[in-house]
Amino acid sequence: MPELIKAPTQIPVPGGKVIDEYVGRVNSGESAVSIAKMIAPGGWTEPFQTPSFDEFTVVLRGTVRVEHDGGFTDVSAGQAIVTRAGERIRYTTPTGEGAEYVAICLPAFGPDLANRDSD
Repeated sequence: MPELIKAPTQIPVPGGKVIDEYVGRVNSGESAVSIAKMIAPGGWTEPFQTPSFDEFTVVLRGTVRVEHDGGFTDVSAGQAIVTRAGERIRYTTPTGEGAEYVAICLPAFGPDLANRDSD
């Protein structure tokens, strides 16, 4: 039977970014996949990470910059990017407008699976 997700759970994070998890470990108990909508202010950044999950990101508004070993890739509204487990990456919002985007992680996101650098 279909399962309605009536509302997301907001995941607290520093730096002014808002994470609304619809499907995942916190909101629905799902460990195979997570789906979350993020809103990040302009100039937002997070530490580098080497996740143990694949991440599929669709940008709805603004620009998300993905820094990686080969440099960086700017992903604009209407575009998507795929990062693979084991790649060292960092997400930022390089423009003043910030960004709104949806991230799908396989398996589901978990802080212990992000493997964030301690910088």
